Amino acid sequence: MSRRKAPAAQAAPRCTVTVCRGCCCGTAKIPGVDHAAQLAALKAELGSVAQIRVVHCLDACEQADVIVVQPSSQGRAAGGRPVWLGLVNDPDAASDIATWVRRGGPGLTEAPDILGLYEFSPSRRIRRAVED
Repeated sequence: MSRRKAPAAQAAPRCTVTVCRGCCCGTAKIPGVDHAAQLAALKAELGSVAQIRVVHCLDACEQADVIVVQPSSQGRAAGGRPVWLGLVNDPDAASDIATWVRRGGPGLTEAPDILGLYEFSPSRRIRRAVED
């Protein structure tokens, strides 16, 4: 009788979706947006396929609300890089992000064209702090 254990099943690689909430994002400074509903929808739609990470401030306040989609390990191996999305203040934009992530996210599937309107490049200092 062998005492060797079967290898544990590996979880499928998952994107990380970082949602800024704090200084400006997710606050009354951005009026007319149901920030709680936006975050709840992302968690409900992506909780089983992505890691949802809420952070206090991504230091890109002029782009509030900010969401960063980081590729899974498979997506990174395929050339995917983190995608910074700003001014995500419309429920349809959050839904488009969720659809993209469910399909594989950066490196594995193209983002919907509409998300190109939200994409921005933060300073190198800010990128390094979040992406490393």
